[in-house]
Amino acid sequence: MNEKFARFEQLLGIYLKRDWKKIVLWVVLLGLFGGGFVPAFQEIAKGDGLAGMYYTMDNPALTAIVGTSPVESAENYTLGALYAHEMLLFTGLVSAVISALHVVGHTRKEEDSGITELISSFRIGRQANSLAVMLEILLINGLLVFVTAGTMLLFDAETMGAQGAFLFASAIGLTGMMGAAIALVMAQIMPTSGGASGSAIRIIGLMYIGRGMTDVVNPDVSSWIPMSWTYLTYPFTENNWIFLGYLVLFSAVMWLLAFILEGNRDIGSGYLPQRTGRPQARRSLLSVPGLLLRLNRGMLISWMVGFALMGLAYGSIYGDLQTFVESSELVSQMFQQGGLSIEASFTGLITLVMIALVAILPIAMMNKLFTEEKEGRLNQVFATKTSRFKLFWTNLLLAVLSGLLGIFVASGSLGLAGLAVMDDSTALEMADFLAAGFNQTPFVLFFIGLAALSLGFIPKIGKFIYLYLTYSFFIVYFEGLVDFPEWVVNTSIQSWLSQIPIEDFDGTVFLVITGISLVMMAVGYLGYNQRDLVEEG
Repeated sequence: MNEKFARFEQLLGIYLKRDWKKIVLWVVLLGLFGGGFVPAFQEIAKGDGLAGMYYTMDNPALTAIVGTSPVESAENYTLGALYAHEMLLFTGLVSAVISALHVVGHTRKEEDSGITELISSFRIGRQANSLAVMLEILLINGLLVFVTAGTMLLFDAETMGAQGAFLFASAIGLTGMMGAAIALVMAQIMPTSGGASGSAIRIIGLMYIGRGMTDVVNPDVSSWIPMSWTYLTYPFTENNWIFLGYLVLFSAVMWLLAFILEGNRDIGSGYLPQRTGRPQARRSLLSVPGLLLRLNRGMLISWMVGFALMGLAYGSIYGDLQTFVESSELVSQMFQQGGLSIEASFTGLITLVMIALVAILPIAMMNKLFTEEKEGRLNQVFATKTSRFKLFWTNLLLAVLSGLLGIFVASGSLGLAGLAVMDDSTALEMADFLAAGFNQTPFVLFFIGLAALSLGFIPKIGKFIYLYLTYSFFIVYFEGLVDFPEWVVNTSIQSWLSQIPIEDFDGTVFLVITGISLVMMAVGYLGYNQRDLVEEG
């Protein structure tokens, strides 16, 4: 047993030395995001702000997004209750995703590249690498707990004591460990690192969507979904430490399962074998579009299924929105002022969430071209008469079409489910849902343009586009809650676009952002056509 993990401590030291810059950014940025918004919430809580926020947050639409709260009246809705209600689940979700990607990148991806086999040729235990990576994740999330809790306590806010702060931060850290454990299991099961990271993210996403549905329909069922355990701790109110125990137990079981699976498989292989190819390739593979479509087929199908499920899940909430509004005259006045219904407001908000997720797919497709390049697999393509012009613009067109299809699937499924559960009194039509989605087309094109620029000039920073995507979304999402300076809001590309059906369509902004995106794509091609190919494989 000891031989399997021999010299894991040496690997851990090497990994910490290698990753220290990433660890600092990870812990500081996520810790500040999780605990640094306290002053903004203090401003909101002044006067009758807490009562207003209670009625704002206590509706099925936001419950599906941020989770439930144990507070049953506006009089008992404290600053701590509001902060945990709004911030805990989202921060935990980000922590889980980052941890999962880190684990796959340092375990299965290194197997695929041959690094693990090279390390194993020395007197290093066969499973020492996985143990070292998981201990590194444990250390990172432990530091995150102290940074997040410490940041919150620095503000000395009323109703936000040390116990609640450390419970809040611990829930985020343990949710990160849960994501890491899921990723380690999928790294053993899936045949490639891409499949491992994709399946881990999908599992985390399905848990998030699943708890959103059960929180609205039957909150008791949510306690069986691991992602719900993050916010069911209810920091600053009930302080349910028991759910941290559930997170620890779940992560430990997944961790143990991963080590058992790893001990019984060969390096570089998974329990799910790669599909056997056809004896003869299809004629479509002789063309650049056919080749690129085949390379992205699995990712394209899985994301489209995810968009459809997401739209259907959020669309099923619309019936409860109507019931919520009709339950109180005060609530009705709050959410239907200015002639807008709560359904229209929810459509504008949830469309921002869905389209931000839709933008991930075309960015990933643009980045995948660089992945194929650095692995040396494009050398055989360029050995033919295929030009960089054709490869770049075909891949970019495929990314654009996938983005448009993603918008259609997400918005269409949202409208399909929403109209099915709402009564005839609603003023919304399918065209409103599709208009709300396609109005965000320049947002998707803008990020494709950024990915094209990165691919053309500095392809290694392509993954940092996801950071700006996350930043852009959160600025717009929290704009109504946090009093950001106007210049900060304007740094989010999503803030420039109108929110249909809440606002009227702004054709000028639509065309300007689209034009800027097309220019970035063209400039990106110029760089791609001139730069040297990068090969690491």
